Amino acid sequence: MKIRLVNEGVFTPLDNIEDTITPPAEGFYWIDADVDDLAVLQPLFSMHDLAVEDCLSEEEQRPKLEIYESHYFIVVNSIRFDDEEIFLRAVNLFLGRHYIITVTKQKINELRTLKPILWEEEVSTPDRFLYYLVDSIVDNYFTVGDRLEARIDELEEDILMHTKKSHLNEIIGLRGEILWLRKALSPQKEVINTLNKKDLRLIDDQLQKYFSDIYENAVKISETFDTLRDLMGNLREAYQSSISNRANEIMRVFTAITTVFMPLTLITGIYGMNFTNMPELDYKYAYFIVIGVIFVLGLSMYWIFRKKDWI
Repeated sequence: MKIRLVNEGVFTPLDNIEDTITPPAEGFYWIDADVDDLAVLQPLFSMHDLAVEDCLSEEEQRPKLEIYESHYFIVVNSIRFDDEEIFLRAVNLFLGRHYIITVTKQKINELRTLKPILWEEEVSTPDRFLYYLVDSIVDNYFTVGDRLEARIDELEEDILMHTKKSHLNEIIGLRGEILWLRKALSPQKEVINTLNKKDLRLIDDQLQKYFSDIYENAVKISETFDTLRDLMGNLREAYQSSISNRANEIMRVFTAITTVFMPLTLITGIYGMNFTNMPELDYKYAYFIVIGVIFVLGLSMYWIFRKKDWI
């Protein structure tokens, strides 16, 4: 657990958690904790049992805003994409009048990158901390959306150039991730919209209006993932079309080869019947003549098919 006094974006580390009970003369307290620290924090800040239970739960948490007497409990999902799988990681927030407590089970990149933003904006209140954190989390969805779009473009090019059976598994897996993410985005938009419109005494009225900008970004992200879902549908059609074209190409080659060998098979079939009265069998150069005819006929048909781009 890390305890910091934040005033005008300047961080002052503290060691004693008891000091955070009393509001500071200036600034606010940011307590960055993990779930094991809740046993200490809950009695100090009168955290509601249901909120603590949600933090401790192993199940995936739905984004939400719950209002209690002395604090708000907010859950938002941070996103991470490692080129193979999309992860959503819950960020649990307890917002009080003079403090904000972040509780996470994994490392959240947005919390690490938030410090320079707070320093640049000279943040001195917990509600502004909340604003910049949520804004950073939502902005990261744009980054993931861009990477997904690049991955789809790369996959499409690979399918058109070198279609493989493994591509279908990639398409199904990636499409499932996108559909799951779209579903997870819906409650997050609702939370942000609530932060924008609902009368919340722990968030400054002027600051609350800025959450509308974050909400607009969340709507844009939702539309982006709608587009990506459609692109995955197009990608699957491209895969099936490529497989069909490849099968047609193979069948065309086989058909051309069969057509080339049909007259050759006819010739060898005729001279393989071994009738008694076949004058050519007694001719001295008959074998070489037949082989020459077969060779010339085969090459001629191959040249014609190549000229017509049939093989």
